[in-house]
Amino acid sequence: MKDIIRQQMSITASSMDVLNQQIQMESKASASYLAMASWCDQNAFGNSALFFYAQAEEERSHMMKIFKFINDSGGNAISPEVTDINHDFSSLEEVFVTALEQEIEVTKAINGIVANAKKTDDYAVENFMQWFIEEQLEEERSIRDILDLFELMGRDGIALKLIDERIKTE
Repeated sequence: MKDIIRQQMSITASSMDVLNQQIQMESKASASYLAMASWCDQNAFGNSALFFYAQAEEERSHMMKIFKFINDSGGNAISPEVTDINHDFSSLEEVFVTALEQEIEVTKAINGIVANAKKTDDYAVENFMQWFIEEQLEEERSIRDILDLFELMGRDGIALKLIDERIKTE
């Protein structure tokens, strides 16, 4: 029966598998951003905390978009289990460097999903993932712009407060 269901999906089985892995990654990114928001809150970086709370919600919405797509395509989306979230950071800059590293890993995973879709002629998945490609460009750019502030303004004292004041959520 399981093989019959997989044959009736609008996406390939390999696409469903990599999309389920992406659900896991998006869920972990959301949880990581919550940990970053908490650290920022505890260290009086209010705008940065708001930024990361918004990022956590955005990553969750990405997860849900993929989750729904799998199910709408006849597949079986798997609810993720999240473990190993880092809650300890030594500086505001480290928080943003960690965020950028995380986004780069997500970008690589999304590119891998698209490559798999092309290889398996899974046009529905390839088309669906185009939005995520654009989104990742935006995500990486926004964090790189924030990291540039550390280079321009400094890494201690009043510079950190000024950097936090420049961080806006949309």
